Amino acid sequence: MMPHPPGLFISLEGTEGSGKSTQMRLLVSRLRDSGYTVAENQEPGGTAIGAQIRRILLDPAHQEMAPMTELLLMFASRAQAAVEIIAPALQRGEIVVSDRFTDSTLAYQGEARGLGFDLVFAAQHLALGSLAPDLTLCVSLDVEAALARAHARNQSNPSGAGESRIDRQSLDFHRRVDAGYRRIASLHPGRFRIIDGSGEPGDVAQRVWSLVSPRLPSASH
Repeated sequence: MMPHPPGLFISLEGTEGSGKSTQMRLLVSRLRDSGYTVAENQEPGGTAIGAQIRRILLDPAHQEMAPMTELLLMFASRAQAAVEIIAPALQRGEIVVSDRFTDSTLAYQGEARGLGFDLVFAAQHLALGSLAPDLTLCVSLDVEAALARAHARNQSNPSGAGESRIDRQSLDFHRRVDAGYRRIASLHPGRFRIIDGSGEPGDVAQRVWSLVSPRLPSASH
């Protein structure tokens, strides 16, 4: 897959319960209100094929899933989204905002599952070529507090309980995910920015906007 012209590709990352998805919704809304055309993607998911892969990946009944299986399913969903959603939108000059991308796989499968960053980079190259976000915003919150929030969300939302396999991993697993994100930030300080996720959602949204707005092209109204 060739490098993307001429749109802007933004991804949001974070541990479970960090508020990442809320921040994505707020960012997409603000971008559209500002006159930008935005294409959204969810990982895993995003497409009809990706939605089926998501059900397999996140089903709590699948505790026996091997780390390599997990990694390959993630990239299968991502490759489909790249072809159906991301690359076409970027070619049209739109802004793509993705709830997770390859950085999640680096943190979850590469670091927390122990497969290593090199293996994830190899899978990335095979599945996506050079396609990568221009800017990644990682919403950071105390891991234990964020995980408690994720568990409460699943209990209050029956549909969410069916996607809780990753949430149910050990606290140590989620701490390794957080460490993986911080390692990515040290490797890619220009692209990958950690956002303080504490406080009210509107306050966090302002921190997100302060990093997004300098990257935006002139809006077409």
